[in-house]
Amino acid sequence: MGRVEKGVHCSVQGCENSAERSISSSKASMAGDLVINTSNKRAYLCRQHYKEWKKATKEDPKMWGSAVIGFGNIKYKSPATGREVDWMQIGFSPRKANLSLYIGVGNKELAAALKKLGKHKTGKGCLYINKLADVDLKVLKEMIEISAKRK
Repeated sequence: MGRVEKGVHCSVQGCENSAERSISSSKASMAGDLVINTSNKRAYLCRQHYKEWKKATKEDPKMWGSAVIGFGNIKYKSPATGREVDWMQIGFSPRKANLSLYIGVGNKELAAALKKLGKHKTGKGCLYINKLADVDLKVLKEMIEISAKRK
């Protein structure tokens, strides 16, 4: 993880802030709809996004594959197969179509917050946001904090 040169913007979809931190991604490649600068294979985060995610997990970020930036580590047991794997506690992936947040939206604790969040879509464990302006950032922050506390 390192500092970023002036003029580089945050990789998070819908964020126009200047990036202040970069995360190494030797595996990053141009994979269809991903918005990760592959010319030097680094994902960039503005101060707000970096602090928000680091504060919630109290962990340094880690690349999970070539497109997902994750924080924390938990054991996840698949309800379908019973297989147990290491997985991130929370994470995000800046994509061309939307921002994918891996915060466990199937968690019952998040149900009320999802109703107040604003315009979004959900998957099994993901929250998809087209633009940060479409959602209530206070509610989103609350959801991230709840997800970061789960074990």
